[in-house]
Amino acid sequence: MLANKDKSLELHAPDGRQAGFGSGPRLLRIPPFPGARIREFTALGGGSADVAELVEEIRGLKVGGTYWAAQPEVPSGCVLVRRAAALEAAQQVALGKPVVLWAVDGAPAKRADGVKVISGDCDPWHMLSAAAAVVLEPDDEIRPIAALLDVPAYLHSIDGALTAESHSPEQLLSEELTFASFENPFTGDPMSAREMIELCAFWRQLIDSNRDLAGGIGFAFWKQDHVAPLLWNGSAPFRFFRNAGEIGAGAPVAIWRTKAAPEALAELERGGAPLIEVEDGFLRSRGLGADCIPPLSITVDRLGAYFDPSEASELEQILQRREFDANLIERARDLRRLIVDAGIGKYEQGGLVFERPAGPRRHILVPGQVEDDRAVQAGGCGLVSNLELLKKVREQAPGDYILYKPHPDVLAGHRRGTIAERICLEYADEICGEVPIASLLAMADEVHVNTSLAGFEALLRGKAVTTYGVPFYAGWGLTRDLGPVPSRRTARRTLDELVAATLLIYPRYLDPVTGLPCPAEIVVGRLSTGVESELGLLVGVRRLQGKVMRRLRSLVQ
Repeated sequence: MLANKDKSLELHAPDGRQAGFGSGPRLLRIPPFPGARIREFTALGGGSADVAELVEEIRGLKVGGTYWAAQPEVPSGCVLVRRAAALEAAQQVALGKPVVLWAVDGAPAKRADGVKVISGDCDPWHMLSAAAAVVLEPDDEIRPIAALLDVPAYLHSIDGALTAESHSPEQLLSEELTFASFENPFTGDPMSAREMIELCAFWRQLIDSNRDLAGGIGFAFWKQDHVAPLLWNGSAPFRFFRNAGEIGAGAPVAIWRTKAAPEALAELERGGAPLIEVEDGFLRSRGLGADCIPPLSITVDRLGAYFDPSEASELEQILQRREFDANLIERARDLRRLIVDAGIGKYEQGGLVFERPAGPRRHILVPGQVEDDRAVQAGGCGLVSNLELLKKVREQAPGDYILYKPHPDVLAGHRRGTIAERICLEYADEICGEVPIASLLAMADEVHVNTSLAGFEALLRGKAVTTYGVPFYAGWGLTRDLGPVPSRRTARRTLDELVAATLLIYPRYLDPVTGLPCPAEIVVGRLSTGVESELGLLVGVRRLQGKVMRRLRSLVQ
């Protein structure tokens, strides 16, 4: 293994397993996401691995070293030098090429003419991709990456001599990759070296998608710690701004539109800043955003809000154009089963059996929504009233048993959308306020929605769904659509393709236990076992406030 000069990094687990750079894979690391509670992979050892195949995986996915770090501008065809002491020797290699000192030991005391100096952590794959050659020490961690990228490397010895690299990537990484098994940071279960490489690639893809973000605006303080890791660019801390004047002109900005000041958004648009829509994900938490419970998932869309049918969002483009391979479809099928078996909904969990109140009659569930929510205002295409939705459903199904479930935010007293009970029961046969949505979905024969996510959750459970607005899942051949679905939605999708796009590809998830961005399956596992972040004082205050508001509204109905 390459030498490790900092022996303090050599950690040992109580059961004798080794963790950290001293024993585990020095090249492959967990990025230092803000708030993360796990920093290093742990090697379990045992078995053997195909080093040649793993080397190709690393080469193709570009993981290793500080792959998450900054990507400064580097002149093409340059000679990279890793230590100031090697600058003079490097002139033998440069032969007129630009020289860049990418200093691992700080800037030189005296600057050399014509040498660009870059200090701090950088993405080695980015830096080496521009290099014609690199001069480094024999124990430099980027040495195997140079070999992987076929960049000529020259080893600088203590006496100033240069020796051309003669080792292949397989030789340089053979000891790094001899461990056949590692500890999965999320589950603690064994995972292979290939799975570890793929997990690093998952993190790299997330970070690369955030590199141009200047920061965010409109994000409530209580959700910032959960959102920041999912928007982090790998180097600078993600910044949350109060007004547009703090943001550089023209830089892309993540926005939580409903909480951002309209004048700030207008100023950003005048300055040419691309506005990137961020919203709660579809598997959110075991609690309400209105109660200030942070989300475990978000959606990030550079084209528009996924619920606005007036424009094609990234989610719509995935559904319209993407080809789904067999492995992804299998993951989607397994994830759907996990969600259904655990009784998971966006805000709540419940698997209790709800008896059919009207026996053999067809039972239709109508989920209410927050009437001033953007998803209703945009996706409802003119239908924004819960009462009007109920009237339309009754017109469609005059002899069926209709159950109405108010939206949890409305029921909690925080948002608009309440229907007085006596009026509601003119069109619905029953109001099911406290019954978990999963239990109602399991019992119902059909689900009729405006744009509610409950329609998507019903599809997961194989239920017939009728849409009156235009939710993101309408128009793909899986629902009966009475709303004005855009003609551009021409693809026909299977249920598992819809799940793959909506739950696996499009959202971003944060594991509440490790603080690391994670695959969807981890969040589903946490939700199904009730393992989440502790609820703070603010949540209790908001819930008390909701009770007061519900009481006041009941007095005026």
